[in-house]
Amino acid sequence: MTNKKTAIIIGAGPAGLTAAYELLTRTDIQPIILEASGDIGGISKTVRYKGNRIDIGGHRFFSKSDRVMDWWLQIMPIGAPSEQVRIRYQRQERTLMVAAKQPTQQNPDLVMLIRDRLSRIYYQRKLFLYPLTMSMSTISKLGLFRLCRIMVSYGYTRVFYRKQEKTLEDFFIKRFGKVLYKTFFKDYTEKVWGKPCNEIDAAWGHQRIKKLSVSKTIKHALQKMTASKKPADIHQKETETSLIERFLYPKYGPGQLWEEVAERIRAMGGEIHMHQEVKGIQMKDSRVTGVETTAQHFQGDYFFSTMPVKDLVAAMDGPVPQRVRDIAAGLEYRDFVTVGLLLDKLVVEQEHGLIKDNWIYIQENDVKVGRLQIFNNWSPFMVSDPDRVWIGLEYFCNEGDELWNMEDQQFINFGIDELQKIGIIRREHVRDSTIVRMKKTYPAYFGTYQQFDELREYTDTISNLFLVGRNGMHKYNNADHSMLTAMTAVDNIMQGVTSRDNIWDINTEQEYHEEKQAV
Repeated sequence: MTNKKTAIIIGAGPAGLTAAYELLTRTDIQPIILEASGDIGGISKTVRYKGNRIDIGGHRFFSKSDRVMDWWLQIMPIGAPSEQVRIRYQRQERTLMVAAKQPTQQNPDLVMLIRDRLSRIYYQRKLFLYPLTMSMSTISKLGLFRLCRIMVSYGYTRVFYRKQEKTLEDFFIKRFGKVLYKTFFKDYTEKVWGKPCNEIDAAWGHQRIKKLSVSKTIKHALQKMTASKKPADIHQKETETSLIERFLYPKYGPGQLWEEVAERIRAMGGEIHMHQEVKGIQMKDSRVTGVETTAQHFQGDYFFSTMPVKDLVAAMDGPVPQRVRDIAAGLEYRDFVTVGLLLDKLVVEQEHGLIKDNWIYIQENDVKVGRLQIFNNWSPFMVSDPDRVWIGLEYFCNEGDELWNMEDQQFINFGIDELQKIGIIRREHVRDSTIVRMKKTYPAYFGTYQQFDELREYTDTISNLFLVGRNGMHKYNNADHSMLTAMTAVDNIMQGVTSRDNIWDINTEQEYHEEKQAV
């Protein structure tokens, strides 16, 4: 007989796996993970196709949090030989030489690579560096007239624009001016969300873009011209996240890390049950008592949910206020489709071989493709044949709409036609293809989102329920933020903290920033 407590964790993504790992290494609580799919990692999984790998949406491994950085490196050490890396740990900084022997003897492939960051914007069939630089290349591509309009618009906005930021459009214009907003932000962002920027809550901008502005971009450009070379600072505490130029990346994609974490969870006695879609949440006296899946029933003492809040509330069998049910039912999401193409080559800017971009943001309004990943540049091990180019065309849609309902081959052909139309590939260079669909990838900041605090207030009263992760909190978190929500929830259990405020506060502090673009 044992009185060991258990925690039921819904979802085997970064937040769910982190919660289980933290419980196993820091407490006596037994974690039981219930995953609806057959994959580990949620949207951080890596999809395999004929020896090639797809990263869903792209995951740069960097964080302003030492706790997260150290957690990652405990699982997967840095594998770059003779690389100087300045790390910051417990308020102390030191420079380390990462030796070639750093990879674990058990699995020499279980390593983090140090990768260069390059993202560009494709606009009017031209590539623009992001962050924008006042180089001759940028000026010639934009044209002097448009550049003058951008500067005048930005100056006017800085002096006269006093409109309250209610919408995402207000947010963009206040920081960039109307001309620059329409040039480099509007079309791409509206592809992501499927709505005009003036119908999207400004909260998304405050969470995802925050302090980045034209003045900071110019300042960064000047610093790059005058700065001396320094060892790589992976933590990069003083750098806007949007301006980070190097990042960590698992050798075989983000799923490699989460699959390793899952193996360690199992080795420590944790349980992971696949294909267990949650259909019912049993409640009594403001507590969750059990979870019903498509296959069986699970009881526990603590419950962590990373499933979409919309589905969680719908599954609750207790006397949930109708107002809360209505808010949950009105939450909206954007779904995601990646078309993987194996190519002989790209035809865009091939002067010195394959372009170096991780991402290319497609700011062209005559195609629906939103972003392009070049997987070779995330890690050369993501493609089985180094002489081929392995790319992912990213589309944002709603489950059930015209794009989502396309047959697979029709969608693939559609994507090929779009990239050929805008001059990035030629159809005759395509050697293979596949497609991956992901539901509820992005929690949206419209629908009933403005009433979300009422839903949060209710779920916070359920004493043994912890909402963590991106969909669990309906909050556009990155993987590191999702991990921190799980870590903080475990901290609260250990310390007897009943408030959920410190969980919800993650990724709202002013020093926490992500990248400029919508994804």
